[in-house]
Amino acid sequence: MATEILVPRLGWTMEEGIFGEWLKPDGAAIAVGDLLFTIETDKATQEVESLEAGILRIAPGGPKAGDVVKVGALLGYLAATGEAASFAAPAKAPVSAPAQAVALSGTALPATRAAGAAISPRAARVATELGVDWSKLTGSGRTGRIIERDIRAAAAQTPVLAEIKATPVARRLAEEVGIDLADITPAKAGARIQREDVEAAIAARTPAPAPAPVPVASAPGLTSPITRIRRLIAQRMAESSQTTAAVTLTTEADASALVALREQLKATFGPRNLPVPSYNDLLIKICATALEAHPQLNATWNETEIILHDAVHIGLAVDTAEGLLVPVVRDAHRKSVRQIAADSQALVERALSRHLSPDDLQGGTFTITNLGMYHIDAFTPIIALPQAAILGVGRIVAKPVVVNDAVVAGKTVALSLTFDHRVVDGAPAARFLNAIREFVEEPTLWLVG
Repeated sequence: MATEILVPRLGWTMEEGIFGEWLKPDGAAIAVGDLLFTIETDKATQEVESLEAGILRIAPGGPKAGDVVKVGALLGYLAATGEAASFAAPAKAPVSAPAQAVALSGTALPATRAAGAAISPRAARVATELGVDWSKLTGSGRTGRIIERDIRAAAAQTPVLAEIKATPVARRLAEEVGIDLADITPAKAGARIQREDVEAAIAARTPAPAPAPVPVASAPGLTSPITRIRRLIAQRMAESSQTTAAVTLTTEADASALVALREQLKATFGPRNLPVPSYNDLLIKICATALEAHPQLNATWNETEIILHDAVHIGLAVDTAEGLLVPVVRDAHRKSVRQIAADSQALVERALSRHLSPDDLQGGTFTITNLGMYHIDAFTPIIALPQAAILGVGRIVAKPVVVNDAVVAGKTVALSLTFDHRVVDGAPAARFLNAIREFVEEPTLWLVG
């Protein structure tokens, strides 16, 4: 019996997503673990892999790139060889040799050879992106399988199909404003057209409005659509402010030793091509160490009990083009600064490219948000439910500081801790913030332990 391919739920709050593209053509032989299609959620674009094996049968009239799909919606089937999917009429030809396959972008591809067994999944995907007809290629891989280098070699010698490469979001935006994708040149040569490329084309074609002789009060204001991720952020922020008993404590730390430490790490790690820890990486380690000593802040509230977590999973707020995302560095208390730097760098890169997985965004027990790069000092961060606290970090600024009763030039940083007074009282929260201050001022307290 054919297995249904349904839109999966990629997060607790997910109810719908935006269909991206099929990563396999209709009629291809699918193995367990093969990537089937992409779908865009509120948080990232996900590649969904197959949990079963079979012959892919894409539902006729199914979603196209950019269509909104509900969780549980039917996309197609995985059928046994020779078995017809429930939506298919009795086949005149074997299912394993369809007359025409459907490409990722909806254009026709050559019929698969031996039900897709003669080409690697990655090579098939690259072939679609480059518009290469691989059905007559000779593979250089083991057992004669066509691999990526064969596709790229063929692409260098054959003209590319006229199909325009663009992300689903870019296609949808271009369609909404009536811009022909053929008139848009991507910022990166050879890359798919991105949302930013379409926005640039919109700005270029829109003439600057002439000054209008009307009072400012009567001129219409600019509007910006509420995106899915913006709506989700708004809901979570409103829920946090309405349900928590939020209190913010602020202190200032002498960051001179921390600055010196990072300069030393840059000088040591840089020449060895190792990830250079950022200030955020150092703060993650500092907070993880402090949370081990102050578990009341590494807690969550769930109406019936307060949970004090054994592990420390720290979320790091990342500003992206789509909105604020908070990927989580797991088990930060067990990791070295070097390991934290590698993890956070990978998470930030995936956040900026919208390729975070649901696991990357869940399970945080504490959050750090740093606005120092925007020349902000102290501020009041909002708690990320159901966590009990969040640390706001301001800029590191040169100031006079007192050392051994003498005023000297130093570096200071403002630290703002917002905590849920339902979970923890002011004195324990103040002790925790003071521990962070001490760790900033004396890195040896947490570097040697």
